[in-house]
Order: sequence, then structure tokens, then C-alpha cells
Amino acid sequence: MFDKFVLLTRILQNHKMHHSKKILVKIGSNVLTLPSGFPDRERMAALVNQILELKGLGYAVLVVSSGAVAAGRSILAGSRALDAISQRQIWASIGQIELMNTYSDLFRQKNQVCAQVLVTKEDFRTREHALNMKNCLEALIDEGVTPIINENDTVSITELMFTDNDELSGLVASMMEVESLFLLSNVDGIYTAAPETPGAQLIRNYPKEGIELEKATTESKSEFGRGGMLSKANTAKKIAELGIDVYIGNGTQNQILKSLLAKETGTFFKAETQPNSAVKKELPQSSGYSKACIVVNRETKDALTASKTSSLFPEGVIAIEGRFEKGDVLRLVDAGKKTIGLGKVTCDSETAKACIGKSGKSPLVEANYLVINKNGNSFTKK
Repeated sequence: MFDKFVLLTRILQNHKMHHSKKILVKIGSNVLTLPSGFPDRERMAALVNQILELKGLGYAVLVVSSGAVAAGRSILAGSRALDAISQRQIWASIGQIELMNTYSDLFRQKNQVCAQVLVTKEDFRTREHALNMKNCLEALIDEGVTPIINENDTVSITELMFTDNDELSGLVASMMEVESLFLLSNVDGIYTAAPETPGAQLIRNYPKEGIELEKATTESKSEFGRGGMLSKANTAKKIAELGIDVYIGNGTQNQILKSLLAKETGTFFKAETQPNSAVKKELPQSSGYSKACIVVNRETKDALTASKTSSLFPEGVIAIEGRFEKGDVLRLVDAGKKTIGLGKVTCDSETAKACIGKSGKSPLVEANYLVINKNGNSFTKK
């Protein structure tokens, strides 16, 4: 019987990648954990083997891994005396050790090294923090180390928590300019209706039109995870629009990464043909973190939403609300407070306020650091 992996290898070798070509694999809790909550060592070993095979073919692989909270909960029972956030922090603190020890041991068995990278939502709020994180990940990749990324639940509080690791994987994929994002759960992909519905069929290639994700997916979540299939589908759509191929598949299947790459299974979201710049990829993912806004006048709004995006100058600004630092992501709004775009500011709030309405000043947001909402879609996360 013809070995499909031989064919896949030939395909990949024809498009040989060096370390500037990256893949991000997000692995859900329901893939990694046993019913008890402990890490499923056998399943993790299979995934580690696949990751190393892809690295051997020239890919640089990053991993976003869930499973720490589930592992912690399996070791230490919950306490009624603690609130939900404190309990989650305790479970994450304990579970991270269990999870990463398992990963580290599996990589070392193959004479490879992995690294733990814990992040919070706040790390994506400013350009400085994001660049520090990106530099760390790039350095690990250059050294042949596989980064394993997870939310730092031990310090996260409600307003600083990611919606789920699907959101985190989208942010990292955008920041690191990966070529492909793999979202692995225990479901085969996106269906034409809820999977339990009679006649529901697996969508192999997601079309832009004709399928309503809200009707085709549900927000039901695993016992241990925070994300549902609708979250994965929305992340996939958003990331594909930014120029990154996205695959959704069943991580409990054997050789799932190879099968997804060969498009033999799962749901595929094809990247837009013209990827945005790295900065413009990051901006829409940062919309949930804007703590201030710049209010522009009607003429400036018209200019910014024209076919060719221009920089935002102080003379078109009528108000600045909130405090911010240089490099923060802010919302640009019109006089009615409708969001028209997102941008990284060139100065802090005090400097910006001193320039409101003045001509001859440097831009508050340069065009290359500005994304305008021209299609009526909201940047704000629901």
C-alpha cells in the first residue's frame, strides 16, 4: 500500500522551509488529558513524535498547550473556601509542573529540548511587551528548542484572562507570522450543523459564504477546557483573513498533523491570498486590550476610511480619552463613539493631548501601524 506520508514528505520537500516558515499547533485539554484529568502520556508522546517529524522536514514548530488546570485539579481537590479564580490559580500552579514534566521527559527521550513560555493578556497590550515575547520565541526556535506556550493562570484575573487558548493561539500565530495554525480538539472539525444533528456533514474546506457558524457549531465546552468549537471557528476565520492557513482537526486521531497537512481530514480555512504585514496582523487581535481611544472629526474619518489608508495627525483629533503609553494599541472612534479602526500610538497620552487639533505635528498613528474597519465589522470581542 502506498505510504501517504511518503507523498506528504515529497510535497513538503518541494516547498522546503527554513526557520522563517513556522507552524503553530494548539492542543486542547480534551486531547491531552485522561478522564481523571492527568496528562495522557501516550497521546502526548504521539503528538511530540509528529512535531519532531515536522521539524525534521524543515518546519519551526510552536505549541500552545492546554491541560495545566486539569492536571492540577486531578492532584488536589477543590476547596469551598476559595473563589473560582483563586482555585484556578492553585490548580494551574500545581498542574503546570505535571504537564511540563511530561512534555520535557518526552522531548528528552528523543534527544530534543522544549521550553515553557507562560504569558498573560497584558503581554500583548503594548508593543514593548509583545516584542520581548517575540524575541524570546525566535531565540528558542533558532536554538532548535520547541516553545510550549500557555496562559499564566497563576497571575491572571478575570479581566486579564484570555477567552480561551484558541484566542491565545491566534495572537501568537499573528505575532510570529506563522504559515499555518492547527487547532486540535476531540472533534473532527466544523460541521454543516451541530455534529449530533442527523445528516450533519464535516466541512472539509470552509467557504466564506453559505455557512452560518453559529448554527453549525455550539459553545459546549469540555469538562476541563474553556473553549468550544464556535470559538475555534471564529478564531480560524479571523486568522485566515490575516493570511494564515488554519486547520481544525481531531487531536486524538493517529498522525493527525500529517493528515491535516495532506488535507485528508478536518476542516481547512484557506489564508487570504495577500497576507497583511506583521504589525497589521497583530492589531485586530489586540482589540480587546485597548484601554483608551482617540476621537476624530468627520473629515479625518472620511480620509482614514478612504481606499488608501493614511496616517492619523493631531489636527484631525477632537478628543483623547484615557491614559496610554507609547506603543499601546488604541481604538480610533468617530464623534458618535463608533470604532473606525485600531492603531499603535507614537507617543503617550499626555504628549498626544497637548497636540490635539494642532497642525504641523508628527502623526499620532502612522499608516503602517493602523488598521481601519472598512467593512462594518466590529473589532470588539464579544
